[in-house]
Amino acid sequence: MNRDQIEGGLRNIKGRGQSALGAVTGRVRPQAEGAFEQAAGAVQYAYGRARDAADDLQRDGEHLVDEARHRGRAFAGDLQERGRAYQDEAVRRGRAVANRADENKGTTLLLVAVAAFGAGWLLRRAG
Repeated sequence: MNRDQIEGGLRNIKGRGQSALGAVTGRVRPQAEGAFEQAAGAVQYAYGRARDAADDLQRDGEHLVDEARHRGRAFAGDLQERGRAYQDEAVRRGRAVANRADENKGTTLLLVAVAAFGAGWLLRRAG
């Protein structure tokens, strides 16, 4: 509860008292002033409630932003770990292929020659 809610509630009660006093005494002016104070108090109280609601929304929004930031950083960390793992696996497999090619030089040379001949045949100009 904030200051506007308290002051608005007190102002509303004061206005009710003025209206009641004016009604008892039969005087119109205190009744009108009391009605005005009641309405003004109700408006001030509603404003105070709206401020509280806005403050709550702000706190909730800040919490959501912090949570999103935390989850985003965790997700980025996971992606970096996966990227490193994929990179390590690619390097390992590449080295395995290079080692196999080094062990089988004749077969590798034959495969490269066949691939080069096939690429040249496919890319030749039709003439």
